[in-house]
Amino acid sequence: MPQRQQILEPIDVSPYGVLAGVDEVGIGPLAGAVVACAVILDPTVPIDDLRDSKRLSEKARERLAEIICRQSLSWSLGSASVAEVDRHNVLVASHLAMQRAVAGLSVTPDTVLVDGNKTPDFGLPARAVVKGDQRVAAISAASIVAKVTRDRQLVELAARFPGYGFERHKGYPTKHHLQALAALGPCEAHRRSFAPVQRAASPGAEL
Repeated sequence: MPQRQQILEPIDVSPYGVLAGVDEVGIGPLAGAVVACAVILDPTVPIDDLRDSKRLSEKARERLAEIICRQSLSWSLGSASVAEVDRHNVLVASHLAMQRAVAGLSVTPDTVLVDGNKTPDFGLPARAVVKGDQRVAAISAASIVAKVTRDRQLVELAARFPGYGFERHKGYPTKHHLQALAALGPCEAHRRSFAPVQRAASPGAEL
């Protein structure tokens, strides 16, 4: 029997003034950067169909990302490289990406709302919102732009490093990706601090 989808109540954002929603993508993949986006929506120009990027088709995300970037008061991207993921850890890297996204906004928000249960120091009032990409329109918008941006980056990596299927799995540890790692070994785009990549880099290792 299919599991019923939980309907979450939207959060009243009126007390937060000029609000920036922030989300990131790329915590779980074995390859590629972590990408974050910060979005300040224009309250006078609502955008229909905003929701968690994972609940949208690729075509819908592409369409909405274009609208978000065109109609928002401000939006900005930030990223943390593979080297930064390996040097620190992926959580620290995700916070760096989010901080860079907020710092790049052309409008200074009164409040920053972040998807999840932790928020980095933005030098601004901030709050973490669990399931925020389903409950706050600005976070949904940020999740969409971040996802579209990172997916495009992985398609570019697929052209640079053929054989891994980055254009298909976007760096996540799918069966196809793990098999390619075992056959080819890691490439420059892989996160060496992640266990499956470490095992693939060891001669004779099995994934």
